[in-house]
Amino acid sequence: MKDLTVGKEGKLIFNFAVPMLLGNIFQQLYNIVDSAIVGNYIGKEALAAVGASFPIIFTLISLIIGVASGAMVVISQYYGAKDIEKVKRTIDTFYIFVFISSIVISVVGVLFSEQIFKLMQLPEDILPQAKTYFNIYVLGMISFFGFNGTSAVLRGLGDSKTPLYFMIISTIINIGLDLLFVIVFKWGIAGVAYATIISQTGAFLTTIFYLNKTHEIIKLRLLQLKFDIDLFKKSLKIGIPNGLSQTFAALGAMAMMTIVNTFGTDIIAGYSIAIRLDALAVMPAMNFAAALATFVGQNIGARKHERVQMGMLSTLAMSGVISILVTLSLQLWGGSLLSIFTKDEKVIQAGFEYLKIVSWFYILYSVMFTLGGVLRGAGDTLVPMFITLLALWIIRIPSAYLLSKSFGELGIWWSVPMGMITGVILTLIYYKTGRYKTKGIFKYDT
Repeated sequence: MKDLTVGKEGKLIFNFAVPMLLGNIFQQLYNIVDSAIVGNYIGKEALAAVGASFPIIFTLISLIIGVASGAMVVISQYYGAKDIEKVKRTIDTFYIFVFISSIVISVVGVLFSEQIFKLMQLPEDILPQAKTYFNIYVLGMISFFGFNGTSAVLRGLGDSKTPLYFMIISTIINIGLDLLFVIVFKWGIAGVAYATIISQTGAFLTTIFYLNKTHEIIKLRLLQLKFDIDLFKKSLKIGIPNGLSQTFAALGAMAMMTIVNTFGTDIIAGYSIAIRLDALAVMPAMNFAAALATFVGQNIGARKHERVQMGMLSTLAMSGVISILVTLSLQLWGGSLLSIFTKDEKVIQAGFEYLKIVSWFYILYSVMFTLGGVLRGAGDTLVPMFITLLALWIIRIPSAYLLSKSFGELGIWWSVPMGMITGVILTLIYYKTGRYKTKGIFKYDT
């Protein structure tokens, strides 16, 4: 556990963010390795099937992720205030919610997967493999939520290193099982899904075993968990708007995929591998913002409000520099990186066209995520939810649809920065109002 209320702001945030960033990079390697093995050993139809599955998975889990973020804010603020009893009760309540939600999502996912894929206009040659991959993947939701929820709790307590260690082990196991199930056993796309849920389950169980033996606060013993309705309501108050924001984003990803699906297998596969690199590219900005949110939460809980502004400026500088370096890297070597996934030139060309357009605007992600980190850490998530809704559903999705009619897939790619620019402008305007200072459990002194 790490107290983020004392010490140099920029150094604290950097040291906290880097292990979290490395952990999430390894987590992204799940998807990258899956896609690379699928593209090279099964085919581009299977590659498109994996890519088509992730917007649906993201939609199913997004609301739960939002509530988890609310719980993290509650945990970090109570930990900053040194109220350990409420920290423990919030953790117990969070685990009960996560376990019940994961079972519901698994059942819903399996029952309605085919209908959802058809609604998204997925081509018939891709549908069977997409359904196979998706149905197996969602059966592992309890392990997915369990491990990622535990990691979120640890981050709320200022510990970003422990999740990293277990994520590295899990990723190595996942890669080994991918190779074994697909290349040796010839299980096809089902083997990729089985490798993922086995490695996630192993990561969750070993993490809990370790924490039960060594941690001062986190003790996951199912029969001893207690649900606190008041703390759950506080988590929901902060987490529901963020969860809805995540849901809008996930539904937006499904809508984008639906538009892309009308352009055929090559474009679907190209877009699928490009957004793998895209997700990896914005990871630094997201993780520095997540570190900032925990920093802000703890310092507001400790009534050290003067440190919030310095933390924000330090995060913006670090995140911005990394975003510029990532942009230059993808502009120069994006095509070579895409060739890791497939040797099909048409697929690579489609993916590189996306990256050449979108990567120029990564610096805007740094600004938006950093400001969002301050807002979330303070417990202010309602207005950011509406900003996400407007930028995505009023600007980006309609633009993608309309521009695709005149400019083909290039019109879809250009809709991404259009939505991004809108989101940054609106987030900056709201941040300047200072209303986030009146939100959360512990408000600014006035």
